[in-house]
Amino acid sequence: MSYINRLTFFIILDSMIVITAIYISYFIIHPNLAIFSIPSLLVSAITLLVGHHMFASIYHLYKKAWEYASVPEMIAITKAVTLSIILAAAVQLIIHSDLYFRALLITWMLHILLIGGSRFSWRMYRGRYVRATKEKKRTLIVGAGAAGQMVVRQLLQNHDADLEPVAFIDDDLKKHRLHILGIPVLGGADCIEKVVTDLQIDNIVIAIPSLSKKELNVIFQGCRNTKAKTQMIPMIEDLMIGRVSVKNFRDVQVEDLLGREPVELDTARISENITNKVVLVTGAGGSIGSEICRQVMRFEPQKLVLLGHGENSIYSIEMDLLSLFPHTKVEIVTEIADIQDRNKIFSVMDKHKPDFVYHAAAHKHVPLMERNPEEAVKNNVFGTKNVAEAADTFGVGTFVLVSSDKAVNPTNVMGATKRFAELVIQEIDRVSNTRFVAVRFGNVLGSRGSVIPLFTKQIKAGGPVTVTHQDMTRYFMTIPEASRLVIQASVLARGGEIFVLDMGEPVKIVDLAKNLIKLSGFSIEEIGIAYSGIRPGEKMYEELLNDNEVHTEQVFPKIHIGKAVLVDPSIVHTFVSGFEKMSVDEMRAYLLAVANGRMDEVGYGLVSG
Repeated sequence: MSYINRLTFFIILDSMIVITAIYISYFIIHPNLAIFSIPSLLVSAITLLVGHHMFASIYHLYKKAWEYASVPEMIAITKAVTLSIILAAAVQLIIHSDLYFRALLITWMLHILLIGGSRFSWRMYRGRYVRATKEKKRTLIVGAGAAGQMVVRQLLQNHDADLEPVAFIDDDLKKHRLHILGIPVLGGADCIEKVVTDLQIDNIVIAIPSLSKKELNVIFQGCRNTKAKTQMIPMIEDLMIGRVSVKNFRDVQVEDLLGREPVELDTARISENITNKVVLVTGAGGSIGSEICRQVMRFEPQKLVLLGHGENSIYSIEMDLLSLFPHTKVEIVTEIADIQDRNKIFSVMDKHKPDFVYHAAAHKHVPLMERNPEEAVKNNVFGTKNVAEAADTFGVGTFVLVSSDKAVNPTNVMGATKRFAELVIQEIDRVSNTRFVAVRFGNVLGSRGSVIPLFTKQIKAGGPVTVTHQDMTRYFMTIPEASRLVIQASVLARGGEIFVLDMGEPVKIVDLAKNLIKLSGFSIEEIGIAYSGIRPGEKMYEELLNDNEVHTEQVFPKIHIGKAVLVDPSIVHTFVSGFEKMSVDEMRAYLLAVANGRMDEVGYGLVSG
């Protein structure tokens, strides 16, 4: 219906209601009189008619979408009717010097009843019949607070929504057994599975925007045991600034369930150090390296050098940065180079003379490096040595090595080479003006080689998801979080430190698999989980610091510094100079002995740092 037709319809309808209301009221009071011949009635009817249309226009009664009518609309009707009655009373006093109070009171009540009834009957019709013709998903709302009520109100008002709220879940005992907006509150989070089964719920919406990740994880475990799809409303920050509406549901992500809040940057200090400086990132095309580049660009360095071995990945991050920062004044330079090529690395460092180097290039895949240990050594040890010595030679201010929790008490070649890389930069730091530091963190969700892409591929193929062992645990963090830690460490660096993030509790790999199966819309029974057994070099659990490395205090929220435990420089020199003459077994044994501090096995002793 067009606006003109709609306006005409409401004017005619309201005119009929006004005339009917006043004549019925006079008839009730004077049933034996010929009411159509009463002059005061005619004057009152005309006054009411004009007054109603005037005040209805003022309070926008002809512009409201009555299918969504609620309390504010009822208040607007009451105001318009009351003021029109007051106007009629004033006219009666002026013309007739009398006030027909009973007639006006009955007219007022009939007026509100008929006007309100005509409007709200349309809403009831739309709610009962129009909405009923659409296929609705029965929806459970977790959280009966302000956000949950907003979700329900919007779902009820929006006849195009495909979700039908049927129940609330809330841990507030005071709300249990209440009906909010006509929807019952059936219990706390521990009742989710039962409510979903009993009410045949198709969809769950978590409507508590201020939830911590740990609290969200607890709620999600109840949702995970059901077949209902689980979504959540946006974060409270996005709602407050109006970026999104409360009805913009999003799927729960694995990152939401890590169980701890992400570390935040000291942006002022980072900006003070990085703005207008030259920054070089090795492995810039990788998962961590590319995110470091995105984060660094926010602080507007003078120049950002993207160094990597793969031309496609370097081209990709270059295009990505130009797209994300189209008006940037930062000079973005690409360098295709292998960190094992010492001459090339020295040439690049000489040409750009960076103030900061973030060394993210490395081989990280444990089973592959077990089968190709010499490549792990050449890339992770010799490559790091090349970049670090070039940084020292050309006066880089700060060098940050991206290390791994697998460098702690390593049982595999990859972890041992990362620990060796730490020893290399700590040795150089002792005699250099450059500040050399390392950053350790656990597994990175979504990075190349992480379990998430593998699990996702297996789920899309119909399963099963393969997990090495039901008790295996790992520390996890997101790519942006890992990158922020690396950048923050670079401005905290004094030289020789190993920075470690407080990563909370480790996560069972099997729980991660179950969560991902649920988030993909399947039940665990549909996909299945198979245990493949621990692979060569893998550990049941990872550590972030040795006992003799631990500093309990934090130097920044959620960031610790490990004590620098150094070794005799001749141990590293012996390995570097004799590497090519060693057999694979000798090389592996030497690496693991040094990385684990078993100096007696290589004929040397620890040197306290």
